[in-house]
Amino acid sequence: MTTDTAGRPGRTPRPRRARGAAESLGSIVLAFESVVVFLAGLVVFGLKALPESIPAWWGIVGGAVMAVLMIAVSGVLRHRWGIILGWILQIIVALAAFLVPAIAFVAIIFGGMWAYATIKGASLDRRNARLAQGRATPNGE
Repeated sequence: MTTDTAGRPGRTPRPRRARGAAESLGSIVLAFESVVVFLAGLVVFGLKALPESIPAWWGIVGGAVMAVLMIAVSGVLRHRWGIILGWILQIIVALAAFLVPAIAFVAIIFGGMWAYATIKGASLDRRNARLAQGRATPNGE
């Protein structure tokens, strides 16, 4: 049994799982984007941008659901299907630009950041795996 910093007996802490660059960068992008997407839902509600047959409050619901989905997907990015779900969420945000054209700006900015996080992050992960095996190549690739 070990003792913690206060001198009390405690459990041995479990080592943290190593996270790759794609997972780390992707979760940061999705976390920040979730806030912006929720606010975009408020904009859709405020502008009454939905068709007349759909109540305006569905804009808030849609923004909140997308924000929660983005937070949930940021927790499963260690899996390949988590990255694919992230791409699907980026496409849904881009489609929301049909309701409010200003959302296209959000889709371009965060879509670009998502692309960089997943593509460059995967490249960094491959490079780090090669370095860990001792087979470093010049110029990183």
